[in-house]
Amino acid sequence: MIVTLTKLNPSSHPLKEYIHRLETGESLLYDSVENLPEVVGILHSYAFVLDAYSKNLLYIANNVFLEPFPLLKYLNGEATPKNLLRYVWDDRLNFEYAEYCTKTMFWHGGGSLDTYLNSPEFEQAAQQAILAKFEGNLLFKGFHHLFSAFFPEQIRQLAYYSAMGQFWRVMSDLFSELSQLYNRQEITSISQVTEYIQSGLTVAAKSPITYSVRIREKLYKIIPETAGLKFLQDVAVPYVESIFFRGTPFFGTTSYNAQAWQIPQDLSEFAYGVLYADPLITGGAGIPPTLLMQDLRHFLPHYLHEIYMRSPRKEDNLRVQICRSFQKSMFCVATAAIRGRSPYPLNTKEAYQQQTNRIYLESWMNRFLGSRLPNI
Repeated sequence: MIVTLTKLNPSSHPLKEYIHRLETGESLLYDSVENLPEVVGILHSYAFVLDAYSKNLLYIANNVFLEPFPLLKYLNGEATPKNLLRYVWDDRLNFEYAEYCTKTMFWHGGGSLDTYLNSPEFEQAAQQAILAKFEGNLLFKGFHHLFSAFFPEQIRQLAYYSAMGQFWRVMSDLFSELSQLYNRQEITSISQVTEYIQSGLTVAAKSPITYSVRIREKLYKIIPETAGLKFLQDVAVPYVESIFFRGTPFFGTTSYNAQAWQIPQDLSEFAYGVLYADPLITGGAGIPPTLLMQDLRHFLPHYLHEIYMRSPRKEDNLRVQICRSFQKSMFCVATAAIRGRSPYPLNTKEAYQQQTNRIYLESWMNRFLGSRLPNI
């Protein structure tokens, strides 16, 4: 098909100003005196949190494989008196939020990871691991015989734990390096933040996602490298879809009763993700992410804390301010993902490529209708 369009007409989309910003190389988030330190500062804190989340998810996937009662899974195998006391007094990071994100991603599914975990290849690998794990255990072997789908489903979930742990490991390092560049004044604008994140995602894009577990000194490959799963397409993109956009309805405020019709029947219509959430404290692991806000406050850099202290309520609404900053940073990450997956470079001069990009961007902006984008 030959397109004779010589100049791209202005978009008529309700969020056309953001489409124009993306087409001209800018971020969804406006650059300002406070937006830059807010975004970098919250990502600095997020790097520490993701580091801990990643280690815990990988520990659970590798060391708590099919354990019936993983009571100390949040201690990473370090059941010292000090750690136990911190756990009892709730003086710890809330790993429940990491599990919430993992299970939400598992629940929504989609992508090649989900396809592989429902393939005969996975089923064969799972069966081998199950038989090895319960060798000599007549009780659990009998349970597996009666309920043959139960343990494979647990292994599917553990595969998501591992994949999410690998994903967050990369993002933690990326955000930590970003903070260091900002401290050295090598990052001076929101656009540079977005470009750096996009570059980091591009570098890690084709990194393989694998998962193996050791049982009685033998290694069982649950997700072998031959499955062909990659960092960006098979984990990062489904993560953005599941956590940024879809999420899950708020427990205690929305009825899950099908007859109540309070949540969409089609999962693709879910709009409960972090980009839509009002930054209010609900006390739960879901969206808005109260537990994450609680964790982020432990690692706030001094310059970000000073910004928060200039607000009228200071510490009284600290978690609300953290959530707003976190949403700003996630719109920067979303910008990097959108730009990185555009059909053609957004600065192209070819009319057909511009038109194709415009259709692509408008489809994304449809997802942002009703989000917090205009409010931040």
